[in-house]
Amino acid sequence: MFDTILIANRGEIACRVIETAQVMGVRCVAVYSDADASAKHVAMADTAVHIGGSAPADSYLRGDVIIQAALDTGAQAIHPGYGFLSENPIFVDAVDAAGLTFIGPSADAIRAMGLKDAAKALMIEAGVPVVPGYHGKDQSDDLLEAEAGKIGYPVLIKAVAGGGGKGMRLVEEAAGFSEALASARSEAKTAFGNADVLVEKFVSQPRHIEVQVFGDGKTAVHLFERDCSLQRRHQKVIEEAPAPGMTAEMRAAMGAAGVRAAEAIGYKGAGTVEFIVDGTGGLKADGFFFMEMNTRLQVEHPVTEAITGVDLVEWQLRVAAGEDLPKAQDELTINGHSFEARLYAEDVPKGFLPATGTLTHLAFDPACRADSGVRAGDTISPFYDPMIAKVIVHGPTRDVALARLRQALCATQVAGTVTNLAFLGALAGHSGFRKGDVDTGLIARDIDALTTPPVVAPRHVALAGMAALGLLQTGPETGFTLWDSLLRQVTLEWGAEEHLIKVEVRGPDHQIWHIAEDTVEARRIGGRWQIGGQPAAQVALSGDRITVFDGYGLIFDRVDPLMQAAGTQGDGNLVEAPMPGLVREVFASVGQHVSMGDKLAILEAMKMEHSLLAARDGIVAEVLATAGDQVEAGAALVRLEAEEEAVA
Repeated sequence: MFDTILIANRGEIACRVIETAQVMGVRCVAVYSDADASAKHVAMADTAVHIGGSAPADSYLRGDVIIQAALDTGAQAIHPGYGFLSENPIFVDAVDAAGLTFIGPSADAIRAMGLKDAAKALMIEAGVPVVPGYHGKDQSDDLLEAEAGKIGYPVLIKAVAGGGGKGMRLVEEAAGFSEALASARSEAKTAFGNADVLVEKFVSQPRHIEVQVFGDGKTAVHLFERDCSLQRRHQKVIEEAPAPGMTAEMRAAMGAAGVRAAEAIGYKGAGTVEFIVDGTGGLKADGFFFMEMNTRLQVEHPVTEAITGVDLVEWQLRVAAGEDLPKAQDELTINGHSFEARLYAEDVPKGFLPATGTLTHLAFDPACRADSGVRAGDTISPFYDPMIAKVIVHGPTRDVALARLRQALCATQVAGTVTNLAFLGALAGHSGFRKGDVDTGLIARDIDALTTPPVVAPRHVALAGMAALGLLQTGPETGFTLWDSLLRQVTLEWGAEEHLIKVEVRGPDHQIWHIAEDTVEARRIGGRWQIGGQPAAQVALSGDRITVFDGYGLIFDRVDPLMQAAGTQGDGNLVEAPMPGLVREVFASVGQHVSMGDKLAILEAMKMEHSLLAARDGIVAEVLATAGDQVEAGAALVRLEAEEEAVA
């Protein structure tokens, strides 16, 4: 076994690898960028090396600097985690050339599976079923469009070097093919440095089911399947194992196909073979098709660990150190059911835009497993994936495990940034998902219901008011003037609404709140506040922001009356950057007539492209940014003429 390893990654996966390695007695070296100098993975490691600037290209993608850090610190091996350099065969070759061990597959195996078109040809040779499509080298627009017509719409355009939904577009009919192709190529070029695509038939009721495989370079085993069908724009949201409705016959067929795929390339380490499954009429042994193989540990690996009792990181280290597979196929069994929910800093009402912010409070249900790379006080940076944590649960049955997931999400507390927590809670309670009736289109079909804002009750507003005015911790002197009850007021904002609320403080344990037409009584009984007859939720206060931990977190802002008087109301004239990023393209020009919904610019942020649309009909008065500009959140990009100007 290795004495020291270097983890060439950051965040949650770096912390995950360090946890297992240190339990095994292995010394861990972390690497970090400027933005990550005080990150959790740096604090957990035995030693840490600074490798460059905050942008990934200046740090976590600098393979030569990372290899030198490993040599300088006495590491014998490098664990790549996922993302960054984890599937870069050039990096693997360089690691080998430096006399170090790469904890993962060979460069040849990564190359074999790295391009989707070549991988599919290899899978056909190995007897693994594939989706009908075009995987050729001729990338001319006309040929690709002609092939799409032969395959039959709807089709999927997919980056050959892609993953994670980047460079992927669904095209419903021929009229939309050209625009979708250009968009997919642009995103693929940015994310992977390769604009080539393939075109495949889109399965109309698809399920995404993947098989966890593990090889030692000679033989391979599978650790059963995971269902990753709950996706939004091809990004996984909640994963589970095993797949609901899976039959023994289909599990055996998929497992065997996964093992054939791994053994066909002499695979060593943890890998995932992803299949698209036709869910029409239930799961059938002949209804699954190879999509791609991820030659690394997956984000969702904890659900496999939960049902098999296997620590996949431990297996990675043992096999990389030269051991044979720790278990044979007949020694692996399924125990119960597991779910994982991905908690992100995302602004759901704004179309799930990635968010930033400093986490002023972070807590999880102690009964769940929470894999996280951040702590309270840490900042969600615009430079990296905005994941806060993975919330993982296990139970003896799917129903029990899902109930535990709902409980764990209800008990999760995050303050300091907006999150997708309420969205995850709505998904966990979705009637179709509860029945196991899932496919990759479920979220898109029910997106309005799943993103309905939580209801703010008067008791929530009163509780936020108590926090804002410092009335949660009261003493004997609280509540009286010389002649009467103390009267106070505060203005709170929630969403787009402002609440001017007033309170009569009648004593240290008794308050009467007036909120519009509602009156709410707050009493402290046995040391705990009861508001409107219900126990008060927990609250986090940071500056003028109050988070009430009910309904997955309700955010209130205390409005300063002086600032409110000086402020102005937005009129829809400005198109602003919703987050820090790179202006990829600008389509607007001065004097152009635009309609509401027209695409005015594309902003690239957190490896994804975001279209910025006109909020109303109008005439472009100014274009304030050009392609290639790096802009901050809130930067004005395009200004429309004021409506009175346009009329004049």
